[in-house]
Amino acid sequence: MKNLQKLGFIFAIILASCSTEKQNEETKEFSFQSETFADLKILKYQIPGFDKLNLKQQKLVYFLGEAGYAGRDIIWDQNYRHNLSIRRALENIVLKFDGDKTSDNWTNFITYTKRVWFANGIHHHYSMAKFIPEFTKEYFMQLLVNTGGTLNEEALKAIFNPEFDNKKVNLDPSKGLVLGSAVNFYAADINESEVDEYFNSIKDTTTNTPISYGLNSKLIRGEQGLEEQVYKLNGMYGDAIAKIIYWLEKAITVAENKAQADALKLLVDYYTTGDLKTWDDYNIAWVAATEGDIDYINSFIEVYNDPKGYTGSFESIVEITDFEASAQMKVLSDNAQWFENNSSINEEHKKKNIKGVSYKVVSVASEAGDSSPSTPIGVNLPNANWIRATHGSKSVSLGNIVYAYAQAGGKGMLEEFCHDEEEIKRAKEHAKLAGKLHTALHEVLGHASGQLNPGVGTPKETVKSYASTLEEGRADLVALYFLLDEKLIELGLMESLETGKAEYDSYIRNGLMAQMQRLDLGADIEESHMRNRQWVSAWSFEKGLEEDVISKVTKEGKTYFEINDYKKLQSIFGDLLREVQRIKSEGDYAACQALLEGYGVKVDKEIHKEVLARVEKLDIPPYGGFINPTLIPITNYAGEITSFDITYAADFTSQMLEYAKRYSFLPDYN
Repeated sequence: MKNLQKLGFIFAIILASCSTEKQNEETKEFSFQSETFADLKILKYQIPGFDKLNLKQQKLVYFLGEAGYAGRDIIWDQNYRHNLSIRRALENIVLKFDGDKTSDNWTNFITYTKRVWFANGIHHHYSMAKFIPEFTKEYFMQLLVNTGGTLNEEALKAIFNPEFDNKKVNLDPSKGLVLGSAVNFYAADINESEVDEYFNSIKDTTTNTPISYGLNSKLIRGEQGLEEQVYKLNGMYGDAIAKIIYWLEKAITVAENKAQADALKLLVDYYTTGDLKTWDDYNIAWVAATEGDIDYINSFIEVYNDPKGYTGSFESIVEITDFEASAQMKVLSDNAQWFENNSSINEEHKKKNIKGVSYKVVSVASEAGDSSPSTPIGVNLPNANWIRATHGSKSVSLGNIVYAYAQAGGKGMLEEFCHDEEEIKRAKEHAKLAGKLHTALHEVLGHASGQLNPGVGTPKETVKSYASTLEEGRADLVALYFLLDEKLIELGLMESLETGKAEYDSYIRNGLMAQMQRLDLGADIEESHMRNRQWVSAWSFEKGLEEDVISKVTKEGKTYFEINDYKKLQSIFGDLLREVQRIKSEGDYAACQALLEGYGVKVDKEIHKEVLARVEKLDIPPYGGFINPTLIPITNYAGEITSFDITYAADFTSQMLEYAKRYSFLPDYN
């Protein structure tokens, strides 16, 4: 699963790669920040280590990257059925409009277009709310006429009617999880009970190795009732998938070893057939392919965008191993069983033999689909619980992404939200390492820990729409519990518990206050990771009230949260971890709903208003994302690739228009 702390925000930005010193000399002349608009800043990242690869390896990176870009249209269509037609209308206007480009209307149109590009659609990538244009429908219609563009009436309604399809993902059960969500995983008239009935009718409840039902399909109405429109060659998204396969087959010819090639062949088979058993075979082969300098993620993977947790969004990340940084962190993988044995969870919920948890720090070479422009900083896959338990998993930290965020970070957030100089000093001295350790513990140990009780269904079946936020909170709690453990000092991962305290400070600050800057005043929390940070923090704050573990302090009219007893807070985190693991292991929906709805959805309106006012004066966009570097193959007279140049688009608009030109393989409606 992704660590989706998509870091435009300073408490996440203060993370830094453990290879920071090594990169300093390389990056003196490199400008990491490109531009800002709305609530976003656009950054750039470098690819350290690419020049040290041999030509065959560089070709592998290039071919895998092209396979990712080839699927770019897919995520747009998955996010909303009108996205591709709207995107193309916007792009046509940007390319062809020859009228007044100095007006407020034009400026607002360009900002809207950039926001749509960034989110891969007309809904915010994080809040899930639809963008509301700050230009009139009449002005937009004039732009269409001027440039020869068209949109159907429902697409126009999608842009200008604030109430129509206004949430990409709705997690409020009272509003209907499926009908209330605009994502294109279900035909527009299919409701939640129909989805439940369909999948319950096809599931094999007797197996311990269930396939990932619905992972690669859209549920539609057929002549005989509901049926799946499968993403595959000669199926849904077939034209884009044909291009993905083309580049994957090229990648196979330059694979670093047989295991890597065999896994890629299975991925091609999966794209060709859409067979979910082949997907499982591929994941098992991919987990076992641990040798080599290059790795990748490519397919329909994370289910955060599906309110029912079945269908995976398309994404691609191509990675080059940072061997020095990975060696420093391998100690976590080697000691995974110790951490499981010493966790606060009940004995019956502990894994007796954790399998193959591999951890690497990597440098990203390209990202596409749901990983771009907004990117994770860590990934742990595969997601199938039985594969993880039996065959293991891979965890990676995206080192050059974390480093780029750190280089382009805003200033002033620590001073604004830390209670005193001691807290600021601790953050400046320890937060970089603390953030890195939290990510590693979350990905390597958190997602790998714990087990379901025999006969209990998967979380998406038992705790339903709460599965994602429950899992991310559980992984966070594993990290938090051990960040104040002497074992990390013994293993040489940190020098003192001050590092753990710095992360406790940051987590509570963020969960109870600072992350609210990402919400419009009066809004509930919808995004799974924001929810989990709040319910972990709010529950822990409440449980520690009697002993004043965390104080809510008002100073000069400003609110702060100060931790008074870090060891007691660690114990509280341990208690919550035990309960969350019990909920997951037993599939206790009622307890899950009470915890997450009670602590994770509603925000304190007065604090929210205060946070927005305090952040506004700092002028720090809360979200960030990236322009990808472009690998340009250099060929000889025979057309053979002999080397690569790395270039960057002039700006975000240039890259988006170039991608539209090179990687548009799907029709407006699919």
